[in-house]
Amino acid sequence: MPPEALGHDLPATMKAVVCHAPEDYRLEEVPTPAAGPGEIVIRLDACGVCASDAKCYSGAPLFWGDAHRTGYVDAPVIAGHELIGTVAQLGEGAAEKYGLQVGDRAISEQIIPCWECRYCTRGQYWMCQVHNIYGFKQVAQGGMAEYMKFPAGALNYKVPAEVPPEHAALIEPLACSIHAVQRGEIEFGDVVVVAGVGTLGLGMIGAAKLKTPGLLIAVDLSDDRLEIAKRLGADVGVNPSKEDAIQRVRDLTEGYGCDVYIEATGHPKAVEQGLHMIRKLGTFVEFSVMREPVTVDWTIIGDTKELNIHGSHLGPYCYPLAIDYIHRGLIDVAPIITHELPLEEYQDALNMVLSGRDSIKVLLRP
Repeated sequence: MPPEALGHDLPATMKAVVCHAPEDYRLEEVPTPAAGPGEIVIRLDACGVCASDAKCYSGAPLFWGDAHRTGYVDAPVIAGHELIGTVAQLGEGAAEKYGLQVGDRAISEQIIPCWECRYCTRGQYWMCQVHNIYGFKQVAQGGMAEYMKFPAGALNYKVPAEVPPEHAALIEPLACSIHAVQRGEIEFGDVVVVAGVGTLGLGMIGAAKLKTPGLLIAVDLSDDRLEIAKRLGADVGVNPSKEDAIQRVRDLTEGYGCDVYIEATGHPKAVEQGLHMIRKLGTFVEFSVMREPVTVDWTIIGDTKELNIHGSHLGPYCYPLAIDYIHRGLIDVAPIITHELPLEEYQDALNMVLSGRDSIKVLLRP
């Protein structure tokens, strides 16, 4: 431990799930990080497996940072960004900056901004040109491990001790869901469709309900997930494998279509579905990380409907909201968690998320 750091003496090595290449993730013994000036080391309590983790595992390219780069990840890197842990070490100045003490439960936003590029200096840090994301860059080792470091410049928050760690692990995805709902600019009385009610979509249902829409519709191929969506606030569940989803929404809106459509399926067909389901002058929010390019008739966007198309990326300024909503029970994340596995069973966890059939949120517990 550096002489300026506060906290525990940590073991020299730890277990971690290290990504080396697509379909080459290994449980390894690696050096335990130490907290330098402005840094924090946490003992992981839980780490969720995100759909983006599974897509990276299968070899899907990422375009974060340089849009012309089609690389995978900066391997070798410890995977995981949906994390929660307990502060084990505080580097010099970190306690004062973040209001944290050893033993506090803490979370870090998934991006570590550079604080120097055009976006960071304008407060748009989530679009940082450098774009270091936990679990995808060597300078931002992730949370599928026993310990991890929050580097200097990270955005860190204290989480109330009353929040169970398995619920706290949902803060990151819920922050992303809240941001997507904000991008939808929902007005009183709006008919809102959330397409895809996995972890992120269910969070969007919970967040959108707090906006008091006139009608909140969940669309998914799983009846079980649609039932959970109703528990979180959806008024209607629509399964496109059993009925014409576009016609159902039109029937519910006097033929006009929904006011806001949020795409969270990760499937190209849902984009086309949304363009036909949404009304003229409506707002389309694209959230998903797509594995392959999407081809649609762009005439619908402009000449036919004059739509507002909004992208949604990460959860900027939403972590305090997500922490508060979970803490106060305004959004119940408990039904979203379907599996908790030990770190050693990371491969089973990845396989579950890849299959997408019998799980929603899968957590790893070191």
